[in-house]
Amino acid sequence: MPLLIHAFERLGRRALRKRGVVGREVATGRARLHVYDVRGGGELPPIVVLHGIGSSATAFAPVLARLAKRTSRLIAPDLPGHGFSPELGRRLTVAELLATMTSALDELIGDQPAIVVGNSLGGAIALHYAVRRPQRVRALAMISPAGAHGSDDQWRALTAQFALRTARDGLGFVDKLYAKRPWFGRLLARDIPALMARPCVQDILATAGNADLPRPDDVRALAMPTLLVWGREERLLPAWVLDYFRAHLPAHAVVDQPAGYGHCPHFDDPSGVARRICELAATA
Repeated sequence: MPLLIHAFERLGRRALRKRGVVGREVATGRARLHVYDVRGGGELPPIVVLHGIGSSATAFAPVLARLAKRTSRLIAPDLPGHGFSPELGRRLTVAELLATMTSALDELIGDQPAIVVGNSLGGAIALHYAVRRPQRVRALAMISPAGAHGSDDQWRALTAQFALRTARDGLGFVDKLYAKRPWFGRLLARDIPALMARPCVQDILATAGNADLPRPDDVRALAMPTLLVWGREERLLPAWVLDYFRAHLPAHAVVDQPAGYGHCPHFDDPSGVARRICELAATA
């Protein structure tokens, strides 16, 4: 992992430890994963948080610290090859990722249904899990989610955004993640191309498409409380993704478009993101 991002990861993990959110390595049926899995100090149902491509659970640290105070249990895994989770040892295609995370969530969630939250690629995983395991999902929250069906041209344009070669490319990518560029954006930009060039990321991008995603009819059939958060400053995912979800989510789903939210609202407004998740959990 690039040095600066790895340093941020270690600092974030240390900060979480001080707040009682401690990670551990878990052996599931298909992989070994690093997971923040803690008994929380609140009464809300268990909450699962799934991060996006190239990111990690630690990137949600300010949100996780807030959720741990409100929930009875908090689960936030690093995807294979991401964060502190080791590589799988086999190609991480979209199909393999979904199968691996379905198996892992089955074991982690167990018999007590959870609020499942996902950002970006994590949103696609959360949606897939809600379709496959509705009995284990009390409520679904998708934050700037991937997982929409698109044309071949739309998919090519979407994945092309991750072809980063220079620090300038990396800075442009940072600006798509945040509503407003952070002070450390230029430093972070130097590491972004190397982060996105890793095999686990490239294998996912190379196999991204409609084939492994839930069908529109499956999305319409979701019965649990469902929240879609799509910031007005979203600049990474194109409008056709939001249009797809608006067209196919069930009528009871809530679509929230707050101002000041980019592709990763947990960076822009961790307090607001945690509040939205807790409000959904309370209704469930």
